[in-house]
Amino acid sequence: MRKAQAKKRPLAPDPQYNDKLVTRFVNNLMWQGKKSGAFNIFYDALAKVNKQTGEDGYEVWKNALANVTPGVEVRSRRIGGATFQIPAEVRPDRKISLSIKWLIRYSRERNGRSMADKLAGEIVAAAKGEGAAFKKKEDVHRMAEANKAFAHFRI
Repeated sequence: MRKAQAKKRPLAPDPQYNDKLVTRFVNNLMWQGKKSGAFNIFYDALAKVNKQTGEDGYEVWKNALANVTPGVEVRSRRIGGATFQIPAEVRPDRKISLSIKWLIRYSRERNGRSMADKLAGEIVAAAKGEGAAFKKKEDVHRMAEANKAFAHFRI
Protein backbone atom coordinates (compact mmCIF):
# COMPACT_ATOMS: atom_id res chain seq x y z
CA MET A 1 0.00 0.00 0.00
CA ARG A 2 1.25 3.48 -0.83
CA LYS A 3 1.55 6.35 1.58
CA ALA A 4 -1.26 8.85 2.09
CA GLN A 5 -2.03 11.06 -0.89
CA ALA A 6 -0.65 14.60 -0.74
CA LYS A 7 -3.18 17.24 0.30
CA LYS A 8 -4.30 19.77 -2.30
CA ARG A 9 -2.99 23.22 -1.44
CA PRO A 10 -5.53 26.02 -1.79
CA LEU A 11 -4.77 28.38 -4.67
CA ALA A 12 -4.84 32.14 -4.24
CA PRO A 13 -7.06 33.84 -6.83
CA ASP A 14 -5.29 36.07 -9.34
CA PRO A 15 -5.21 39.84 -8.67
CA GLN A 16 -6.99 41.06 -11.83
CA TYR A 17 -9.93 38.66 -12.30
CA ASN A 18 -10.05 37.19 -8.76
CA ASP A 19 -10.29 33.70 -10.29
CA LYS A 20 -8.49 30.58 -9.05
CA LEU A 21 -8.66 29.03 -12.52
CA VAL A 22 -6.50 31.87 -13.88
CA THR A 23 -3.90 31.17 -11.17
CA ARG A 24 -3.96 27.48 -12.07
CA PHE A 25 -3.46 28.33 -15.74
CA VAL A 26 -0.59 30.72 -14.95
CA ASN A 27 1.07 28.09 -12.72
CA ASN A 28 1.12 25.74 -15.71
CA LEU A 29 2.34 28.50 -18.02
CA MET A 30 5.18 29.46 -15.66
CA TRP A 31 8.79 28.48 -16.37
CA GLN A 32 11.62 28.43 -13.78
CA GLY A 33 9.38 29.81 -11.02
CA LYS A 34 8.88 33.14 -12.81
CA LYS A 35 5.25 33.69 -11.85
CA SER A 36 5.15 37.45 -12.47
CA GLY A 37 6.46 36.86 -16.00
CA ALA A 38 3.79 34.21 -16.56
CA PHE A 39 1.08 36.60 -15.32
CA ASN A 40 2.38 39.27 -17.71
CA ILE A 41 2.25 36.82 -20.63
CA PHE A 42 -1.29 35.76 -19.72
CA TYR A 43 -2.65 39.30 -19.28
CA ASP A 44 -0.94 40.46 -22.51
CA ALA A 45 -2.47 37.51 -24.34
CA LEU A 46 -5.96 38.38 -23.06
CA ALA A 47 -5.45 42.01 -24.11
CA LYS A 48 -4.47 40.81 -27.61
CA VAL A 49 -7.51 38.50 -27.72
CA ASN A 50 -9.67 41.49 -26.75
CA LYS A 51 -8.13 43.54 -29.57
CA GLN A 52 -8.52 40.75 -32.16
CA THR A 53 -12.10 39.68 -31.38
CA GLY A 54 -13.57 42.85 -29.89
CA GLU A 55 -14.99 40.72 -27.06
CA ASP A 56 -13.84 40.45 -23.44
CA GLY A 57 -10.56 38.49 -23.49
CA TYR A 58 -11.33 36.75 -20.19
CA GLU A 59 -14.69 35.44 -21.47
CA VAL A 60 -13.10 34.26 -24.74
CA TRP A 61 -10.41 32.44 -22.71
CA LYS A 62 -13.04 30.71 -20.54
CA ASN A 63 -14.96 29.72 -23.68
CA ALA A 64 -11.75 28.39 -25.28
CA LEU A 65 -10.96 26.35 -22.16
CA ALA A 66 -14.49 24.90 -22.20
CA ASN A 67 -14.15 23.99 -25.90
CA VAL A 68 -10.85 22.16 -25.30
CA THR A 69 -12.04 20.23 -22.21
CA PRO A 70 -12.34 16.49 -22.96
CA GLY A 71 -15.24 14.34 -21.76
CA VAL A 72 -13.73 10.90 -22.31
CA GLU A 73 -10.24 9.52 -22.81
CA VAL A 74 -8.65 6.15 -23.48
CA ARG A 75 -6.61 4.35 -20.84
CA SER A 76 -4.30 1.44 -21.55
CA ARG A 77 -5.08 -1.82 -19.78
CA ARG A 78 -3.22 -5.08 -20.15
CA ILE A 79 -5.49 -8.12 -20.34
CA GLY A 80 -4.20 -11.60 -21.15
CA GLY A 81 -1.02 -10.47 -22.88
CA ALA A 82 -2.74 -7.88 -25.03
CA THR A 83 -2.97 -4.16 -24.33
CA PHE A 84 -6.37 -2.58 -24.90
CA GLN A 85 -7.26 1.09 -25.14
CA ILE A 86 -10.29 1.36 -22.89
CA PRO A 87 -12.50 4.47 -23.02
CA ALA A 88 -13.14 6.06 -19.63
CA GLU A 89 -14.81 9.19 -18.26
CA VAL A 90 -12.38 11.93 -17.25
CA ARG A 91 -12.43 13.11 -13.63
CA PRO A 92 -13.50 16.77 -13.28
CA ASP A 93 -10.12 17.87 -11.90
CA ARG A 94 -8.26 16.05 -14.69
CA LYS A 95 -10.53 17.61 -17.35
CA ILE A 96 -9.35 21.06 -16.34
CA SER A 97 -5.72 19.96 -16.11
CA LEU A 98 -5.77 18.40 -19.57
CA SER A 99 -7.44 21.40 -21.20
CA ILE A 100 -4.96 23.82 -19.60
CA LYS A 101 -1.95 21.69 -20.55
CA TRP A 102 -3.14 21.25 -24.15
CA LEU A 103 -3.84 24.95 -24.59
CA ILE A 104 -0.37 25.89 -23.30
CA ARG A 105 1.47 23.09 -25.13
CA TYR A 106 -0.03 23.90 -28.52
CA SER A 107 0.45 27.64 -28.07
CA ARG A 108 4.15 27.01 -27.44
CA GLU A 109 4.33 25.03 -30.68
CA ARG A 110 2.65 27.82 -32.68
CA ASN A 111 4.46 30.32 -34.88
CA GLY A 112 4.62 33.81 -33.46
CA ARG A 113 6.88 36.47 -32.05
CA SER A 114 6.18 36.28 -28.34
CA MET A 115 4.51 33.72 -26.11
CA ALA A 116 1.67 36.22 -25.55
CA ASP A 117 1.04 36.31 -29.34
CA LYS A 118 1.07 32.53 -29.59
CA LEU A 119 -1.21 32.09 -26.57
CA ALA A 120 -3.63 34.71 -27.89
CA GLY A 121 -3.74 32.95 -31.26
CA GLU A 122 -4.43 29.56 -29.70
CA ILE A 123 -7.11 31.00 -27.38
CA VAL A 124 -8.94 32.66 -30.29
CA ALA A 125 -8.69 29.47 -32.37
CA ALA A 126 -9.93 27.26 -29.52
CA ALA A 127 -12.84 29.62 -28.83
CA LYS A 128 -13.90 29.27 -32.48
CA GLY A 129 -13.61 25.48 -32.31
CA GLU A 130 -10.42 25.17 -34.33
CA GLY A 131 -6.68 25.07 -33.64
CA ALA A 132 -4.36 22.32 -32.44
CA ALA A 133 -5.68 22.09 -28.86
CA PHE A 134 -9.26 21.65 -30.10
CA LYS A 135 -8.05 19.06 -32.63
CA LYS A 136 -6.37 17.15 -29.79
CA LYS A 137 -9.68 16.99 -27.92
CA GLU A 138 -11.45 15.77 -31.05
CA ASP A 139 -8.76 13.10 -31.59
CA VAL A 140 -9.11 11.88 -28.00
CA HIS A 141 -12.89 11.67 -28.38
CA ARG A 142 -12.49 9.85 -31.72
CA MET A 143 -10.10 7.32 -30.12
CA ALA A 144 -12.59 6.68 -27.32
CA GLU A 145 -15.39 6.22 -29.85
CA ALA A 146 -13.32 3.82 -31.94
CA ASN A 147 -12.49 1.70 -28.88
CA LYS A 148 -16.04 1.64 -27.50
CA ALA A 149 -16.10 -2.13 -28.04
CA PHE A 150 -13.61 -2.57 -25.18
CA ALA A 151 -15.66 -0.53 -22.70
CA HIS A 152 -16.71 -3.73 -20.89
CA PHE A 153 -13.07 -4.15 -19.71
CA ARG A 154 -13.46 -0.99 -17.63
CA ILE A 155 -12.58 -1.37 -13.96
